[in-house]
Amino acid sequence: MTTTPTSPAPERASGSRMGAAAPLPRAGGRSGGAGGAGGNGVAPVRGSAALLQTVLFWAGAILMPLGIVVILLGYYGVANSVYDYEREAYQVSGGFLGLGLTFLGGFLYFGAWLAKIAADNNAASRRLADTLLVLADVTSKAAATMDPVGDVDSLPVTAGDGATLHRRDCSLIAHRDDLHPAGARTGLQACRVCRPAV
Repeated sequence: MTTTPTSPAPERASGSRMGAAAPLPRAGGRSGGAGGAGGNGVAPVRGSAALLQTVLFWAGAILMPLGIVVILLGYYGVANSVYDYEREAYQVSGGFLGLGLTFLGGFLYFGAWLAKIAADNNAASRRLADTLLVLADVTSKAAATMDPVGDVDSLPVTAGDGATLHRRDCSLIAHRDDLHPAGARTGLQACRVCRPAV
């Protein structure tokens, strides 16, 4: 009896809007968006939006070529008609009806395209929000594990090439722009005003 190898489980994200057991969001996934278009050019969305998008797409795809066929039939009737009243009938039925069907199909097709863009934007916004939540969770965990820096104003510094050690907020050097961290320098005298911790 042979066993088929199984793919590793996807990495789980904690603290995201998708829940603790949801996989990390992936760009260009097949759950929607620009990379998940179906075979008929309609992006797979859910619920009533999918039904509306599909109806608009197929109605436009049928009415536009049907209007062109009606226009061609009207032109054929006008070209092969002998009497004027027959030509007028063909012009009205073929020309105006065909133009109406073509424009209606075009508007419906355009509506399906707008619905597809809206669905893509919603899916991209959801993926971006989930990714930002995962990033915020990872950043907060990384910040929690780091050692706190402490009060920046209490860090020991030197002014220029001086040999006196000051606190960063010392009134004698607060206005200067050439402050450097004391680091591992030795032989520095502590300031008598701010009394830095050596």
